[in-house]
Order: sequence, then structure tokens, then C-alpha cells
Amino acid sequence: MSVNASPPYGGGYPDAQGGHDPYAGQGAYAGQGAYADGQGGYAGPGQGTYADPAQDAYAAAPGQYADPGQYTDQGAYTAPGQQQAQAAEPVTPAPVDPEPSADEPGEDEPEDAKGGRLATAVTFLLPTALAFAMIWRGIGDRQLWRDEHATWWAASLSLHDLSLLIRSIDVVFTPYYVLMHMWLAVAGDSPTAMRIPGAVAMAASAGLLALLGRRMFTTQTGILAGLAFAVVPVTTRFGQEIRPYAFAVAAVLLSTLLLARALDKPSFKVWVAYTLSVPLIGWSHLASIAVLGAHLVMIVIARRAGDKIVGWAYTAAFTLGMCFVVPMAVSGSGQSGQIAWNNPGIDDLMDFPMNLFGSWAVAVPVMALGTAGLFFAGRLALPLAAWIVLPPLVTYVTAAQLHLFLPRYLLFTAPAWVLLAAVAVVRIAGPVAGAKAGTGAAARRGFGWVLVAATVAGIAFQSLPGIRETRQNALGEPDYRGAAQLIEAGQKKGDGIVFSGVQTERRAMDYELRDDTGRPKDWLMYRTPQERGSFDAAECPHPAKCLAKADRLWLVSTTLDGKPFSGMPKTSATVIQRSFKVVKTKKLKYLQLVLLERTRAATDDSSEEKDDAAKRKVHT
Repeated sequence: MSVNASPPYGGGYPDAQGGHDPYAGQGAYAGQGAYADGQGGYAGPGQGTYADPAQDAYAAAPGQYADPGQYTDQGAYTAPGQQQAQAAEPVTPAPVDPEPSADEPGEDEPEDAKGGRLATAVTFLLPTALAFAMIWRGIGDRQLWRDEHATWWAASLSLHDLSLLIRSIDVVFTPYYVLMHMWLAVAGDSPTAMRIPGAVAMAASAGLLALLGRRMFTTQTGILAGLAFAVVPVTTRFGQEIRPYAFAVAAVLLSTLLLARALDKPSFKVWVAYTLSVPLIGWSHLASIAVLGAHLVMIVIARRAGDKIVGWAYTAAFTLGMCFVVPMAVSGSGQSGQIAWNNPGIDDLMDFPMNLFGSWAVAVPVMALGTAGLFFAGRLALPLAAWIVLPPLVTYVTAAQLHLFLPRYLLFTAPAWVLLAAVAVVRIAGPVAGAKAGTGAAARRGFGWVLVAATVAGIAFQSLPGIRETRQNALGEPDYRGAAQLIEAGQKKGDGIVFSGVQTERRAMDYELRDDTGRPKDWLMYRTPQERGSFDAAECPHPAKCLAKADRLWLVSTTLDGKPFSGMPKTSATVIQRSFKVVKTKKLKYLQLVLLERTRAATDDSSEEKDDAAKRKVHT
């Protein structure tokens, strides 16, 4: 029978005037909006219950019946007056796959969705504890180097003097200096005390990296990344550094984690938290702002996937966050001369991996695995590639103008390399990206944890020489602590101290002798650093007059040519060599300590100077 032929049963479908419903009483639409008597429908004699087609899932359009062929076989024939005993095909639920056995991988829920808060806490705390343990060992043994002396000096100033300092130098470090100023007021200025904030920040970075890996990929990936980052040499090195680089790493990881959370499960609170994290990136170090390029890539991918709101949310977060960074960056642009010495060449670019990770033994395997991890990272490969490539590339290309290409300035790229390396390793045990990430048989998951433990052990073994090196004094830094100990043991009342060299000898010795109330007097300091609003003092323009009352001098020299007087102003060196004699010299690492005493001839010369002054004509 043709599809368009008239139905053989009496009356067909009811029209507005009459007819009967061949499906009456069949219950085909039960529970789908059937009308009962007294509820707006009707049930005439001999007619079945009328079901409103608009309520039916099979209706062609509201208020119309669907084509009969959708409900019964077109070839079926029912004699006139005879009711067809056929119900409409019921709606069957979607099939449910049986639970996979322990031996077969299944399409079950990713493991990261099952752990809850306990798994999150363990994921964060385990790498954090390991990193802090690595950093804490010998944290106060290594001497401060010149940049750390700068932190101590700035943080120990009054807020008024600090405000004068940042007008001429280091305005971009103002948030860090204020933080350390408050910390020193509470904890003191010993090497251990001053290194605790950086140690906490770097240890937390390992935990944040683990959470980021768990959010982006799987729990195994996150824990491996966090533990591996905890044992690489740079984590110990800059966790013990009294500079803001550890805070830059923590800020970048926190901000990226919040953005990943906002894209995964968006909420107003998470976007507000991300907005507040953007200034933290810039306040910790301006070079770290380059990571926002990777964030932008994440936003573009989410928008292309159909999220229409994410672009506006990110624009608002970026704009508001940068409002707190741009004024500081603009002020700092006028102070770029302080790092104008940093003009990297091709050799610096080639050595960048080694300097970033602390040794070639760590850099080569981590970066090789990280490159392989890009092929298994799925849609997150592009943002992670932008994270590890864009900052070094941009800072190197603009080095002549911005002078920001330094491995320690780009330390925040190291966690991305470690995360990608973890992706490559864990992928051996199963998928790490996509819908199947974290799924699989128990045996495969167990193998994944074996890989995690073996990889962490391997990286730790490769890192041992680099870690031992990081716990030693910075390369090329003079032994100021040893010089201070010799001075304290041999000083007399009225002793003076002078400096020769191209480093920050005065500031370093100020720190090492900070608790010595009888310390030698700095006779040649004409204006203090506080008065100048600088890190450096002004030398006396008339050294003979400034040294007139000095009988003994301690000369701290860091000259590279071995000549103790070659690193000081010529006039000062001439006066000292003419008026004082060398009593003894002690050579330390990259430093000479020379004790000088005034000669008898110099004493006679000073008396002559007094006589000459007495003969001056005075107006009467």
C-alpha cells in the first residue's frame, strides 16, 4: 500500500467535526501528557483517551499528528471497526556498558574525578614537603651574594628611605622589598631567616605544579611533575635565594592553575581569583608577564571550542589585573640602565638550558622528554609550547632594549618543561589527555606509579651534583664572611675600613659586620646610601682630610689583578699608600684583606698640614 494512500479504517484520523482515533485506549502515550476527563481533554463514548500530540516526543509539530508510518508498519491492515492491537514503540534508555573487569581497560570515569579533597591535599602536600626538605638542608650555610645583599639592604631600610631608594632604582621590586621589610621586622636578618619566605614559595610551587598537572592531565602526571620539580637543582638553588624568583614561579603556577580551573568549571569566584593573580605575576618579576601569552592561547582554544563567555571574562581579568602592574612597569622603564650590563650573545643562548635547570645532566633528559610530551598533551600542547618557547624567545630578541634574557628571570618556564616530561613518562602507562585520561586496568595504573617512582629517582640521581653545587657559595663571590671574622678577631678601637674593587664590597661588609658594635669606621664614606637614595655611598672627595684621624685601616680588596689598591679612586689609593704601610695581608677566596698602619712620616706630614692651616690669613 502506498504511503500516501487513505487509511482503510473508518474515518481515519479525527478532524474537527468527528471521526475516531484508531490508537484510542492503547496506552501508547501513557505518562507523556495524556489528558483525562476533567483536565482539559475528553473521553467520548467508544473513543480512547486522547493524547495531546504536542506533548508527545514523536509529534511532527505542535498540535499535529505525526505520519502514521512512524508508528506502525505501512503494510499493516486493520479491518474497519476493529481496533489494532499494537502499541507504539516504547522509548528505550541508552545502553549502559557493563563495568569493566580488573583485567580490561574500561571507559570509566577518570581517576582525577574520584579523589576529592583528600586526593587534592595529598597531591599538593607530597611534592611540597619533598621540595621544602631539599631546600631546608643547609639553608643558612651559603653566604649571601651581591644581589642578596641588595635585598637585605633595601628591606632593612625604613619605609621612608625605601621610598627614596625605589625612585632611582629597583622600583619593580617594590612589592618584594616591602614584604621582606615586614618579614625582617619579625624574623630577623640571619641568612636562614631571610631565606624562609623564598623556601616556602618554591616548595609551594612544587605542590602547585602537581595540582596543575592533575587538573590538566591525570593525578599520576601531576604528582610526577611536582616530585620531579622538587628535586631539580634550581628548586634548591632559588628556594635558598633571597630574591623574588621563587615568588615569580609560584605566582605563574597559581595563576595558570586558576585559569585552568576557570575554563574547566567556570564560576565568578574563580575568575575573581584569577584576576587577583595577574598582578602577583607582574609584582614578582616583570619578565614573568610573558606567561600571559600562554594563557591567551588557552582562552583562544576554549573560545573556538564554543565557549562564548570566556573571551570577555579573560579580557576583564587581564585589564583589571594589569592596571596594578602597568604603573610600576612604566616607572621601571626609566631605570633599565641598572641591568644594561646584560647583553646576551649566542653562547648565552646555547647555555640557557644548562643554566635554567642547574646542570646539563638534568636539562638534557627533562627537555628531551618534554619535547616528546608535546605530542601526547592533546589540546594543551599549544599553550604549554607557548609557555616554554615564547618567554625565552621574546626576551632574547628584545635583549638589547629590555635586557631581560637571564635564566633566573625565566625560571618560571622550568615547571612547564617538567610537566611535559611527566606527560611523556606517564603516557607509557596509558592516556593522559582526552576523555580516556586516567582510565585503564588496575595493573596499568600500578605500572604508572612504578614509572613515577623510577622517574623521580632517576632525576634525583642526575641532580645530585648540581644540588651539591647550589649549596656552595655563588661562583666568583668573595669570602666576605671570612674577612669579617678576621677583622672581628684582630680589630682595635679606632680602626677604620676602606674598600677596593668593582663589586659591592661596602654593602657586603656592612651585612657581615652588622652585629658588631665596635666595627671599624668607614672613613671614606662621604654620603650614606640613604642620603643618596641609592645602594651605594659617595666616596670622600678629599681622602687626606677624611683619613686624618685614622691610625689603622682594614682594606677589603676584590680586585682581579691581585693589586689591592687598583680598584679604588686614584686619589684615595695615593693617600693611603703614602700615609700607611702594610702590616699583613691575608688572601681569601676572591678577596684580599690588608691591614695597614700609619707611618711616622705620615704623622709628621699631618702636623705640617696643621701648621700650614694655622698660618692661614684670617679676616679681622
